[in-house]
Amino acid sequence: MSHDLYENPLLTRYASSEMASLWSAQKKHSTWRKLWIALAESQRELGLDISPAQIDQMKATVDDIDFDLAAKHEKNLRHDVMAHVHTFGEQCPEAMPIIHLGATSCFVTDNSELIMIREGLELARQRLLVVIDRLAKFAQQFRDLPCLGFTHLQPAQPTTVGKRATLWCYDLILDLEEVEHRLATLRFRSVKGTTGTQATFLQLFEGDHTKVRELEKRVAEKMGFDRVCAVTGQTYSRKVDAQILDTLSGIGQTTHKAGNDLRILQHRNEMGEPFGKKQIGSSAMAYKKNPMRAERMCSLARFAMSLGANGEQTMATQWMERTLDDSANRRLSLPQSFLAIDACLLIYQNIMEGIEVYPKVIEKQLNEVMPFMATEEFLMAGVRAGGDRQQLHEVIRVHSLAAVDRVKNEGQDNDLIERLKADAAFQHVNLEDALDVRKYIGRAPQQVDEFLAEIVAPIRDKYGNAMSGGEADLKV
Repeated sequence: MSHDLYENPLLTRYASSEMASLWSAQKKHSTWRKLWIALAESQRELGLDISPAQIDQMKATVDDIDFDLAAKHEKNLRHDVMAHVHTFGEQCPEAMPIIHLGATSCFVTDNSELIMIREGLELARQRLLVVIDRLAKFAQQFRDLPCLGFTHLQPAQPTTVGKRATLWCYDLILDLEEVEHRLATLRFRSVKGTTGTQATFLQLFEGDHTKVRELEKRVAEKMGFDRVCAVTGQTYSRKVDAQILDTLSGIGQTTHKAGNDLRILQHRNEMGEPFGKKQIGSSAMAYKKNPMRAERMCSLARFAMSLGANGEQTMATQWMERTLDDSANRRLSLPQSFLAIDACLLIYQNIMEGIEVYPKVIEKQLNEVMPFMATEEFLMAGVRAGGDRQQLHEVIRVHSLAAVDRVKNEGQDNDLIERLKADAAFQHVNLEDALDVRKYIGRAPQQVDEFLAEIVAPIRDKYGNAMSGGEADLKV
């Protein structure tokens, strides 16, 4: 780390070393060399004059990249691909004449990016699976713990802590389905040529269209793809990037929503994210335990979400068969979106592995509003005891408004129950029975059970141990 130059905090503070390595210069340029080898091998198999010794020499130096030499070449040539062609060729001089044979720059740039996108999605999928597992366990543990539900961020019918967790979990499962779809439909660019016509390859194979098509297939298969883009210009369609960034944005939306919920619940003291023994909440207010993990997750998610629009604009402004104004942009947007989402999911996992639930506070805050929520049950109980429905409704209305005034204007406890008990209209009504909160949580516990059995269990069956993962230890 240099302390004299700006360092990307996604690398130094937030994302994992696995995701950072995936988008590293070593990974990219080693992949370029593997692509050149796959191209040369396939060309030799189809009859071009390329020797086994040339290919062996290329393979011997595939990971041994002289980045200083490449930088010198690029300074002179102003062309990153040709700089690495020369750097590679100087390490394997016998192969120099056939490196990049018939190819355009996008053969290595686009194809390597598709490979890194695929591996990035696979790592994101792994992160999703682990968080889904942690949320599912949390939902099971608190399946029937009643808590106050909210609509419009105002008190609504009760739910359970576990049921609320299934909402967070289901959003991640929808993201998982989208990631799986993108992986299943991701296509390789393979060998398409300068404007996508494969003209140079057709010349190399003396007009044999069958061999050109076979070359395209073989290179793709050597790089682990069974499908290629039907047509391209010089680049694969930047719509693919827009779709990938949108998928990552979707995960950002999910983590941001859950992060906001967790921040609100911590504000209400119903839950608490992990807090280290020596952790400081505030440099001034020593008592504070700020929800810094959830806040950080929201912050990084918002950044990732913003990059979705970037991909859309890049796609929309491509000209004809290609333009280069996407290049510098994509060097930023693709890696950083993956890095930000990687960090979000690690933070989410870390929170769920150490989150604390405070049942007594949850019960207290639920009880404070339960008398209002139970008013319809009070009304029906009064009718069953022989009362007049309309008269009882008016009694409840008057006492409810008085209790609201006491709570909001006087800062006192909700005394609606005491008011109703003291009213002759409810003397023969068992009001306490109507306050049993479990009457108001509906099928929430059963919904948790069904969700875990019908939605999560098949994912566990499919991915098995991949859902366990190690604990998420954040850098800072």
